[in-house]
Amino acid sequence: MKLLNRSFTKDGEGHVKLVPEEAEDMWHAYNLIREGDRLTATTFRKVGAYHSLELEEQRAFTLFKVQWDAVDIDRVVSATNPAQSADLAAVLITEGLAHVCLVGGATTLTQAKLEANLPRKRGPAIAGYDKAYNKFQESVLQAILRHVDFGVVKCLVLAGPGFAKDSLKQYMDLEAVRRDLRPLIENKDKVVLAPASSAYKHALQVEALKAFMAMLSSDSARAFYGPGHVFAANDMGAIQTLLISDSLFRINNVQKRKRYVGLVDAVKDGGGEALIFSSMHVSGEQLNQLSGIAAVLRFPLPDLEDQELPEEA
Repeated sequence: MKLLNRSFTKDGEGHVKLVPEEAEDMWHAYNLIREGDRLTATTFRKVGAYHSLELEEQRAFTLFKVQWDAVDIDRVVSATNPAQSADLAAVLITEGLAHVCLVGGATTLTQAKLEANLPRKRGPAIAGYDKAYNKFQESVLQAILRHVDFGVVKCLVLAGPGFAKDSLKQYMDLEAVRRDLRPLIENKDKVVLAPASSAYKHALQVEALKAFMAMLSSDSARAFYGPGHVFAANDMGAIQTLLISDSLFRINNVQKRKRYVGLVDAVKDGGGEALIFSSMHVSGEQLNQLSGIAAVLRFPLPDLEDQELPEEA
């Protein structure tokens, strides 16, 4: 998403002018625009015909809000500069296909897709296979150097269903030394290998959600889900990590939205981490099955675990 101009203050009124550049930017727009906002954009129609305003890629729009809360501001920042907010990068790879992704709190953005038609690995074609595969790995390496800012990214995950991830790691290490690629040499410890079901983005799972599930199984007094229990845990200052679906911020009930925004602010102010999950991703869908809100606590609350609390916030 390209930012053309902005003029607003937190909890105050103002506007932002944006240009959606790819399909995922339309998802950001969907989450930003709500009932009561004012929207302007260039549009076309025949004289006298029924008309509606449509947003499209590469067409600027200006959004006016009476109140810009912290969640909307964070979304503008992450949408217009994903590298600034994404502290995890991932390369999902299999033979002949790779996706380089940046993982933020709200979205997972594909920065590059690399494809190659590889010859068969047996018979006379094997020499051609090795040459083509090295060329493919070089394309992936260049995409990593172009899109992964190790000054921001804390970890680069190489993931996939087979040995392609291991081969890429070996190739990166060898080429880093041979060509003196300082970003790779200096950040070698940030690169880790992980299994994945495929080389497509949906194979990514947010580690925080996996940690919550593990905590729910092993120490249920430190893992809660549902608005009632999560808000109660926050009142006790117990939340270490908040997991919340962006679907909860699209509700038209202003008071409920304010309460969820206030929860995010309170967790951050208390030194905790607030992660907003996109409901268009697998991890967000899984979180929505748990009411869309969950938390990992700093300390166990067995008494709270035994209480029956209303599910509605």
